[in-house]
Amino acid sequence: MFFAKIPRHTSQNAITEGDFKCILARNCEGTERLRICEKEEETKVSRVYNFSAGPAVLPEEVLKEAQAEMLDYNGTGMSVMEMSHRSKAFDQIIQEAEKDLRDLMHIPDNYKVLFLQGGASLQFAMIPMNLMKNKVADYIVTGQWAKKAWLEAQKYGKANKIATSEDKTFSYIPDCSDLPISEDADYVYICENNTIYGTKFKELPNTKGKDLVADVSSCFLSEPVDVSKYAIIYGGVQKNIGPAGMVIAIVREDLITDDVLPGTPTMMKYKTHADANSLYNTPNCYCIYICGKVFKWLKKQGGLEAMKERNEKKAKILYDYLDESKLFKGTVEKASRSLMNVPFVTGDPDLDAKFVKEAKEAGLENLKGHRTVGGMRASIYNAMPIEGVEKLVEFMKKFEKENL
Repeated sequence: MFFAKIPRHTSQNAITEGDFKCILARNCEGTERLRICEKEEETKVSRVYNFSAGPAVLPEEVLKEAQAEMLDYNGTGMSVMEMSHRSKAFDQIIQEAEKDLRDLMHIPDNYKVLFLQGGASLQFAMIPMNLMKNKVADYIVTGQWAKKAWLEAQKYGKANKIATSEDKTFSYIPDCSDLPISEDADYVYICENNTIYGTKFKELPNTKGKDLVADVSSCFLSEPVDVSKYAIIYGGVQKNIGPAGMVIAIVREDLITDDVLPGTPTMMKYKTHADANSLYNTPNCYCIYICGKVFKWLKKQGGLEAMKERNEKKAKILYDYLDESKLFKGTVEKASRSLMNVPFVTGDPDLDAKFVKEAKEAGLENLKGHRTVGGMRASIYNAMPIEGVEKLVEFMKKFEKENL
């Protein structure tokens, strides 16, 4: 009996030193037989409940799949991080990702799906550059991101603020049933779910026939959506879909033209990316890969209808407690509450800070509110398990009992 010498590194050998407890080689009648002994103990991983607004929690199942494929994706002998975006392997990844997204959202055939860089913030300029033919657009300002988009659009034409909730610190969605829509407006713009303030459009605005453009970054794929009601629906993926560094824009085909504002850079034209199937330049390959896995995970969960039910159940647990608590208070009008982002306060900044600190010690991470508003905020996206929300409420009850 002897121990075989195993090479420390070989690109053709899938066996690595860390994968097995032992490899026993035995010489028997002129042949060698390898007996592989599996590890007796698996490495234990400590996970917290991550309530970050973005980058945010991802499905554990997806992370484990990505971990298993990190060194060798689908027999290619390389990571997705290393492969060419022109390769057959990546072509399959991006095509499957688009197909699964189309299936989830029931995207009509006359819409293009674009995987773009720059995040949602780059769309603040890209949208007017491509759509402002009359150099007029109407904006409904219900939070920081809608406000930033409105301010950016003013560089390219007349951007009208036709409704806002700034008078009450963006704590509600204004009535949008009869807005003063500009006759020559090229589009009407909204941020459908406001990450910072925790508000959500429950009904889309009456645009009186004008094209609707929506930033859905923090509610992307959280519930069913009728894509045909939008001219453009887009979102940064780092809140509810994947890693940071990419935006998905779903654009109606008739808006994808060469008729853009003078001076629009090639990279800022939707047509550039649509014509090249999101491969005009090197895309965020690994982000597309992870998003694709999340799309498949969502389909396994039952699709967007099932996700909406799950998200409503999670949000109800937290909102019901906030409504009965004597210490904590939600900051959003009930009719405008988001299922994804739940801000709340104690009314005492020092007590808020104490709560965030002790919550972190209890394994409840990233509950501090946005720097512009303070307090606390729990982002309970698709991948947040119901157990995480239950643990949060359990901790809040304990904190309330100890601090009243």
